[in-house]
Amino acid sequence: MKIDRLNRIKEILQESNTISIDKLCAIFEVSKNTIRRDINELEKQDLIKKVYGGIMLKQNSGEPEPFASREVKNSAQKKIVAKIAAGFIEDNDVIFIDSGTTTMHLIPYLSNIKNLTILTTSLHIINAAANYPQFNIICTGGTFYHPSKAFIGASVLKCLDNYNISKIFLASTGVSLENGATNASPLECETKKFMMGKNAPKILLIDSSKLELSSLMTFAQLKEFDDVIIDKKPPQKYIDYLENNDVKFYYNSDDTMTNSFR
Repeated sequence: MKIDRLNRIKEILQESNTISIDKLCAIFEVSKNTIRRDINELEKQDLIKKVYGGIMLKQNSGEPEPFASREVKNSAQKKIVAKIAAGFIEDNDVIFIDSGTTTMHLIPYLSNIKNLTILTTSLHIINAAANYPQFNIICTGGTFYHPSKAFIGASVLKCLDNYNISKIFLASTGVSLENGATNASPLECETKKFMMGKNAPKILLIDSSKLELSSLMTFAQLKEFDDVIIDKKPPQKYIDYLENNDVKFYYNSDDTMTNSFR
């Protein structure tokens, strides 16, 4: 029934913030015309806003979903991703760790790394890394952005421009083949776009719930990353895309890290 479908769409958006029209059609096994009518109804209720190829939960404050509510979602999957990503980091590396509820899980897996320098915009990363005296921590400063517990602004970019970074770990609130890696905050997107231009391997960390979602702005296409790490094997169309664009791909399969390509 329509009312049940509308309520379920609201629940899905509370969990994931955004979702594509195609995914809604698959979930409810209805046509795009039916889903578009549902979307129009939700839009009249001022509950959602349309984005390219889908819809996004309309936040009353006009800000992205608060960090605290995102932090508790899919934490087990995010830890799987972080554990795989930690295997990329070596002694003497200078790494950038993006703000995000997946990247924040990296720190406990790095305790055996020697002479590691961490640059970050994330308050959570700073606090977590401060428990390990062997880490060199460089904070970018800038304006504190409360929804993401991160620092933003031109001074952040100026700081990051000063350093030679060996590996860049980035997060995304939504990923699709059409829109690439996306984020709900324009100011955070500025930092992410800047890091995509640095001369270092770019590694995207996502859990599988992020697939087929698009937030407000795209900061990179998936083919621009050197590596993509996810908690489990994604749909075949993502595997084909990454393989065709020579992007290395890692996921957890039966407790063993799998590299699909190269």
